[in-house]
Amino acid sequence: MKKRIGYILLLVLVFPLILLGTCNLIIEETARGKTFSSVTDIPGNKVGLVLGTARGLMEGGLNPYYTHRIEATVALYEAGKIQFVLVSGDNGSQYYNEPVTIKKDLVKAGIPENRIFLDYAGFRTLDSVVRARAIFGLDSVTVISQEFHNERAIYLAEKKGLKAIGFNAEDLTGQQGQKVRFREYFARVKVFIDLLLNTQPKFYGEKVEIR
Repeated sequence: MKKRIGYILLLVLVFPLILLGTCNLIIEETARGKTFSSVTDIPGNKVGLVLGTARGLMEGGLNPYYTHRIEATVALYEAGKIQFVLVSGDNGSQYYNEPVTIKKDLVKAGIPENRIFLDYAGFRTLDSVVRARAIFGLDSVTVISQEFHNERAIYLAEKKGLKAIGFNAEDLTGQQGQKVRFREYFARVKVFIDLLLNTQPKFYGEKVEIR
C-alpha cells in the first residue's frame, strides 16, 4: 500500500515536469529555423506583426521588452524586409491602449503613419495571429517579439493556417528575463489547451485590407 502511494506521489510530481518539457520541445522544434536575429538573414514579408506589451513597468521606467520590439520593428522596416506594420495588442480600457502607444513610438522613430495598421483586439498571442489572418487577410507574416515569444506565435500561427517567421527583438538576461521565461513554460502548455478546446479570439469584427 505504501509502495503504491509512493508511485502515485512520484507520478503527481513528475507528470507536470514531463508535460512542461514536452510542450516546450514541440514548440521549439516547430519554430526551428524560422526565427532570425539579423535583418540580413531574414526573408522579406509584406507585413510585420508586432506583438504588444506594456510600455512601462509597474515599478516605474520603460519596459525593455517594449523598447526592443520598437527597435526591431524599425530595423526591419528600414532594411526593406517589411512594407507595413500591424500592431496587435491590448486595448482593454481608455487608459490602456498598447496599439496606439506603439504606433506613436514607431512614427516617432521614422515609420510613416500610413504604413502602420492597428489591431485593437490582440488581447493574447492567439488572438493576434488568428486575427492577422481572419481580419487582416494575411497568409504570411513576420512576427516581431522576443525569440521565446516568436516561437510560440509561430506554432500557433501555423496551426491556424498562417505562415509565419519571427524576427527576434533583443531579449533580457538576469532576474527579469528568468521570470519571464519561467512563465513562458506555462504559456506553452496553455497553447495546447487552447488548441484542444478550439479557443477563439475575444473579438472578430469587420475585415481590414492592408495596402
